[in-house]
Amino acid sequence: MPAIWTGARAQPAQPLRATPSQTEGPFYPVALPKDSDFDLLRNGALAYGRGQPSWVEGVVTDLQGKPVAGAQVEIWQCDEAGHYHHPGDGGKADAAFQGFGRVTVAADGQYRFRTIRPAPYSGRTPHIHVKVKLGTRELLTTQLYVAGDPGNERDFLWRSLGAQARSAITVPFAPGSDGLRANFPIVVAT
Repeated sequence: MPAIWTGARAQPAQPLRATPSQTEGPFYPVALPKDSDFDLLRNGALAYGRGQPSWVEGVVTDLQGKPVAGAQVEIWQCDEAGHYHHPGDGGKADAAFQGFGRVTVAADGQYRFRTIRPAPYSGRTPHIHVKVKLGTRELLTTQLYVAGDPGNERDFLWRSLGAQARSAITVPFAPGSDGLRANFPIVVAT
């Protein structure tokens, strides 16, 4: 009788956990801005000089760990003063801060944005809204939080998640040679 191999390579890979979803919030753009590329620190010819420049980057994969090439990742956030480019926020956002960006995921699943470390505003801890789309389908809407920020424990949306879900969407913004860096891997069900 042949031996049955039960080593690690013989076992099927465990599926990954999907990144937890969270509310879109009230400030998703009513109309997408003309400038909606990866660099939120430049809005057309205007350069934004407030806040802590940061790179938010990562890989978008499916539950089996395969890159989701061609998906679009969108982010939107408030400026350093806590204002969104949205009519519901009173038109107070700094015109130099793009506030919204969209990139298409590369074949290897990589995405990258240049922005600021998120800032708090009344009632919320610092966060960046994230949406992933594939074609006409929305695969995920969530929020990205700053690890170690003292406002997290007071934030009702962050607290509503269990510890494992919080750790999946809370990442460090660590110093780098060209600003802070936040690595935010995204896992979606396709």
